[in-house]
Amino acid sequence: MNLVSEQTGIGPEIEAIIFDAFGTLCEITEPRRPFAQLARSCPDRQHAREVLMTSSLSLRDAARELQVEGIDLDELEADLAVELASVRLYPEVIEMLEAVRARGFKIAIASNLAAPYAAPLLRLLPFKLDVYAWSFEVGYLKPDPRIYRWTCHRLGIEPEQALMVGDTFVADYEGARGAGMHALYLDRAGTSKHDVPSLMTLDVATVSPHLS
Repeated sequence: MNLVSEQTGIGPEIEAIIFDAFGTLCEITEPRRPFAQLARSCPDRQHAREVLMTSSLSLRDAARELQVEGIDLDELEADLAVELASVRLYPEVIEMLEAVRARGFKIAIASNLAAPYAAPLLRLLPFKLDVYAWSFEVGYLKPDPRIYRWTCHRLGIEPEQALMVGDTFVADYEGARGAGMHALYLDRAGTSKHDVPSLMTLDVATVSPHLS
């Protein structure tokens, strides 16, 4: 499979496309951010975030693990239920994934995610992907290169044979480049000042020119 290097600066050796999840393939249409609320109740928010996204924990299990007190867990669980029910694929994603699969690329997801959010996305995808690198299972957060190496290993490819596509510049673009992968930055708002290969949408008409 070849990518058009004149347009993207990306070489012809790509064998797999790795996508970020939320903000890239899907969105939460009714955000409540219960896990973020839980993290804000901890003295060390960064540590809390790492625990929440690198361990397979329910909301209540996470509260116990972080020894959080004085927070209404029933309310947070209600907020979580609203969020999970509101997960939607972006309109162009199914057609794009089917087109990428038809052209012979392996497809994976690499996502920084708390455990409850994976299932709603999996139910929406049009087919089973080749690899899912959820941070809560892998134990590393993007931009840590280990999550990218883990993904490539499971795909049976070298990092230089992978293209990462995601909407978070540091985690998805810089992280992937730092791990030796190719990358495209998804800038849905079209407001980025970063001078890097980028897209504003994942629709087939936009993605196809990057594939040959």
